[in-house]
Amino acid sequence: MMLRSDRVGEEIKKVVADLIQNEIEDPRLPDLTTVTAVEVTRDLSYATIYVSALGNGDQIETTLSVMESAKKFIRYRIGQEIRLRNVPEIRFKYDNSIAEGNRISRIIDEVIAKDKLRRESNDLLNRKSKE
Repeated sequence: MMLRSDRVGEEIKKVVADLIQNEIEDPRLPDLTTVTAVEVTRDLSYATIYVSALGNGDQIETTLSVMESAKKFIRYRIGQEIRLRNVPEIRFKYDNSIAEGNRISRIIDEVIAKDKLRRESNDLLNRKSKE
């Protein structure tokens, strides 16, 4: 059974993702800014919105800064789109799971490449020793 706070979180995620893509026109906001998750407290008073953007540390700070500066607008639009008695206070946190996933993927690719070289080297040595 899905909790009401989970359903509200999913709706907030859709609204904020749409706002980022279509209505927030701040040039400092990276093109690949996404909402990865929304956690809403059980009493629906607070919503933590996790955002992710590809880029370095400066872009991460800029993304959070842009989101903070648009907080009132975002909260207002959430209130327009979702029927709630009280719109939750929102806060933004950076979600580094995409960057971390990319880092782990690179490590795996490196290990696979090293393993392939090691096997090819061993095969070459085995062929030479048989001759």
